[in-house]
Amino acid sequence: MRIAVCYNHTPEHSARGETRDRIADSGSFAQAQAVLQALGQLGHDAELIVLSDNLRTFISRLENFSPDLIFNLCEGFWGDAHQEMNVAGVFELLGMNYSGSQPLCLGLTQNKLLTKKLLLQQGLATPKFRLAPPEENLPDVAELRYPLIVKPAWEDASQGIEAASVVESLRLMSDRVAYIHEVYRQPALIEEFIDGRELNVAILADGGLTTLPIAEITFAADLPRPIVCFDSKWTPESAAYRGTKPVCPVQLTALETELISEAAQSAFTLLNCRDYARIDIRLRDRTPYILEVNANPDISPDAGLARSAGAAGLSYPQLIEKIVNCTSKRKEQSHASAATL
Repeated sequence: MRIAVCYNHTPEHSARGETRDRIADSGSFAQAQAVLQALGQLGHDAELIVLSDNLRTFISRLENFSPDLIFNLCEGFWGDAHQEMNVAGVFELLGMNYSGSQPLCLGLTQNKLLTKKLLLQQGLATPKFRLAPPEENLPDVAELRYPLIVKPAWEDASQGIEAASVVESLRLMSDRVAYIHEVYRQPALIEEFIDGRELNVAILADGGLTTLPIAEITFAADLPRPIVCFDSKWTPESAAYRGTKPVCPVQLTALETELISEAAQSAFTLLNCRDYARIDIRLRDRTPYILEVNANPDISPDAGLARSAGAAGLSYPQLIEKIVNCTSKRKEQSHASAATL
């Protein structure tokens, strides 16, 4: 099978955020290389196709390669993660079959406010919150319980999150909101900080939804805050990175496992994720609070989804093969439906 492995390149300077945020964006190439190698081991004719600043060149390379499907690893366009949904939209308009979630899902899950509202409407637990848009008065947080955590409303990869994001007073909250407005140029999301176990729940949609072995993120006792911050993920030389360790599979009771899996699968279905996703959860008093729904999460060999797949007995190439199978089945089903019209 001819498979185009598409990933995005980033410019030297982004329009918003910290300079260090480029570290997260630059991981796209390493991820693409790992997927390419796995596809080669599976016997596919695969090629890397990079999306940089010229969309026309990208489309031309795609059309010249004429893939049977696209393995979509694009996380934005030229340093703008908000364009991730629009890249998937290009594949839709070209009529090309691609892995992962569709544009609407990618847009919704990147917008933390809309995601949380949908979760609540479905009766799924998520931390209480308020939104603080730029150039408006601070929202009333009297109904929220300190400590609170302040984060960008429209970013992922833990961008804009550090120990100082967790605040214990109105003054510190105000300072952090101002930082989000100034540096990330978007609303700040203010949430109750859930003091509980941090869990990553990986879902595969291969002929039905499968919850892979659940992972727990453990934190060293000497960390300022038990949170997954930017340094925890992207700065190996930092104390936050060294003090943040994943454990998979994790020890949970049968009831806890059932409650967590049901919540994660419900969120997957609600947001209309496809093929694979990772749901981030905090467990407190047997209540799984959904922090974030990650459609098209990092699928590098050392990332959370691949780690959970490994705990389920799947090698990395086998995981990639499952995603390819999900994608190719959609094309077959689409052709079958067209033939019956």
